[in-house]
Amino acid sequence: MIHDKDYIIRIVKQFSEFLSKMIIGGNSGDPAELQRIFDTNMNDTLKMDFESLASTPTDEIIGMISAKDKSHHIPYFELLGNLFYFKNKENPTPDFADKAVTFYEHYLRTSGVFSMPIVSRIGELKKA
Repeated sequence: MIHDKDYIIRIVKQFSEFLSKMIIGGNSGDPAELQRIFDTNMNDTLKMDFESLASTPTDEIIGMISAKDKSHHIPYFELLGNLFYFKNKENPTPDFADKAVTFYEHYLRTSGVFSMPIVSRIGELKKA
């Protein structure tokens, strides 16, 4: 059981790192391959595609994360913030921006960490 939890957290963190690289411009490579990696990571970590996740109300997503082991909350909120921030950069929408801000704020509150990049992203999204 402990190994399963470690594996889940590792996958969540790897997906979050992949998104962070994409956000800061490390998206060089074959677009089809990057999309395949993105889709695989979505399925492995969240068991759904992005369109399904995006159409889920924010409160429901927070409920899904809250139902998980408490030690999983921080990496999941960071991942969700990165995910919606990245998708908002690709296709700016108020819903993606609002979700990114909400998940980033949950991450900051839950982790107790001060992250200047995340605070900057929140400021950027609130200005838009």
